[in-house]
Amino acid sequence: MSFELHAQLAADCFVVGDLELCRLLLMNDSHYPWFILVPRRAGIREIIELSEDERRQLWQESDWLSRELMRHFQPDKLNIAALGNMVPQLHLHHIARFKSDAAWPAPVWGKHPAQAYTPEQAQDRIQAMQAAFKL
Repeated sequence: MSFELHAQLAADCFVVGDLELCRLLLMNDSHYPWFILVPRRAGIREIIELSEDERRQLWQESDWLSRELMRHFQPDKLNIAALGNMVPQLHLHHIARFKSDAAWPAPVWGKHPAQAYTPEQAQDRIQAMQAAFKL
């Protein structure tokens, strides 16, 4: 079985690029700087299903992404979550949150309908992350 991005993630996100383990996605919701790491492993639903080396690599990539989001956006808080209630494929959300954002202080899920990026906004955000990760 080979890796395939879950259809819901493919529909809701832009592909930024591939890191060593994960595919980096940008959620198409301009309310928040919202990125998702998806380990490129078939059939994985939980972090504990990854090998020890893969878990280490996932946390390394999460750390890199977190630091870049903090540096680039300077949020009031960084939310990181691996819920998977709606999309069973293992994925790790990284959301830069601001006291001024549309959902603060509540969770972002279901608070407001997504506000899609314009093509230009999406391209700018994707290119910034590609440059940061040399993708």
